[in-house]
Amino acid sequence: MAGYDAPFYGNSAHGRLKEMDVNQFKTLMMLIAVLAMFGAGVAAADDLAAATITPKGAPSAEKMGWKLGCQAYTFNRFTFFEAVDKVKALGLHYIEAYPGQKLSKDHGDVKFDHNMPANLYPEVLAKLKAADVKLMNYGVVGLGNDETENRKVFGFAKAMGIETIVSEAPQESFGLLDKLTAEYGIRVAMHNHPAPSRYWDPKVLLAASEGHSKMIGSCADTGHWLRSGVWPIEALKLLEGRVISFHVKDLPEFGNKEAHDTVWGTGLLDLRSVLVEMRRQGFQGVFSVEYEHNWDNSLPDIALCVANFDAICASILELEAKKK
Repeated sequence: MAGYDAPFYGNSAHGRLKEMDVNQFKTLMMLIAVLAMFGAGVAAADDLAAATITPKGAPSAEKMGWKLGCQAYTFNRFTFFEAVDKVKALGLHYIEAYPGQKLSKDHGDVKFDHNMPANLYPEVLAKLKAADVKLMNYGVVGLGNDETENRKVFGFAKAMGIETIVSEAPQESFGLLDKLTAEYGIRVAMHNHPAPSRYWDPKVLLAASEGHSKMIGSCADTGHWLRSGVWPIEALKLLEGRVISFHVKDLPEFGNKEAHDTVWGTGLLDLRSVLVEMRRQGFQGVFSVEYEHNWDNSLPDIALCVANFDAICASILELEAKKK
């Protein structure tokens, strides 16, 4: 890939993997311990309320000012209301919605998005409140140069208490988005689907956002970077100051667009290094689990992801305390 220095792309993968060996081994040992603690009930049931564990969410992440939640696309075989219930079952308190998911079993083909009838807004907000789950982000949704259409999305986001809209808006719309983000107090995070999508290459987003408000930035999808042959840690360093939110994924293969998600810490994502880097950057935002595997029964896998994430956060806090 011309124009990039190692270790950004695949020509450095062998060396990079060797560097990750120690951390990967430590993470695997942690996951083995977590599996032993959870027991066979996790593997046997999607309904964690009926399993032999009680997920505790991510209290250490919360202490760091980080919000760990789920992108509802993880549960796209289910309704939005069911997705909220699954987030609650994990002990988490944040969700990112995507446009087009069926709202609930009681509302037929009504979809949860910015075209949903406004008279249903109170019911959605009541559902979220009852589950103690906050709707933080919304996307990936189209934004462009049509101010009227953009205002429909921003107005919906404002009404639902959404803090960040996730999009892949064209660079020529950034001037209008500067205006709307300031007016509504809602950020826009550009997502990176795999190559050849608009922002798969972090340098493209970096150049596009130059001179624009920091209310426009990146929704960093770690798995899609891996699929595109980009090491997430290097992309995050490049985008320092522009990272608004995350779609966190781990993959077992590098540069393979067909690779499926795996439990965090068992693939190539050096999650510890990512979290240490974001701590250094002073990141305060949302990490959304977007787990695209075992679609019908993913909660046991996600519970392991959550446990691993929070264990790393706890270890970071412990190291920081020792340095004081």
